[in-house]
Amino acid sequence: MTDINPLLAFALTSLIIEITPGPNMTYLAALSLSGGMRTGFAAVAGIAIGLMTYGIIAALGLAAVIDNSPLLYGTLRWAGVAYLLWLAWEAWSSERETSPEKAESTDIPPWVAFRRGLITNLLNPKAAVFYVAILPEFIQPAGRSVAAQTLSLSFIYVAIATAIHAGIVVLAGSLQSTIIGGNRRRLVRRGLAVALVFIAIWFALTTGQS
Repeated sequence: MTDINPLLAFALTSLIIEITPGPNMTYLAALSLSGGMRTGFAAVAGIAIGLMTYGIIAALGLAAVIDNSPLLYGTLRWAGVAYLLWLAWEAWSSERETSPEKAESTDIPPWVAFRRGLITNLLNPKAAVFYVAILPEFIQPAGRSVAAQTLSLSFIYVAIATAIHAGIVVLAGSLQSTIIGGNRRRLVRRGLAVALVFIAIWFALTTGQS
């Protein structure tokens, strides 16, 4: 087997994982419909940094600590659920501002979208599990140090995830101009709030340790 084959296999695995619908995809689509591409791309950047942070944590061997500690894992999990529900309430509350001037003022600034994307992924223990359960399968014993290989594979994974997330933002953001005004804006905000509630439930169900 050549040196490139494990990288291609890992890239394909990462692609399959990332094109499977999940909370990040749903959140980015709803956010981009509500706030446009700029806001969506800011969230993508936050998500990417959050995912890469776990890659660095895995290289240091701390991801296994999270996975093996029910208390730490559970704390991250429920903090993530609570944060998503708080975002849902905030979106629903801001939807009440109905005048055009107030509606514009309640748009999510890009830096806020970035922060939310970062926090939601840092509070996702399933990200740590990926680096513990899947990534090590592609580490080559005779290759470079485990830490160096972990970082290299992490960059590949984050690059693939970011490309897919950016595509979702472009697709959803291109539709944003058709729903920007009046009642449609309010409906999109309300839809974002409801989507966040479902994402929180999805997050709670899919991050439970078996």
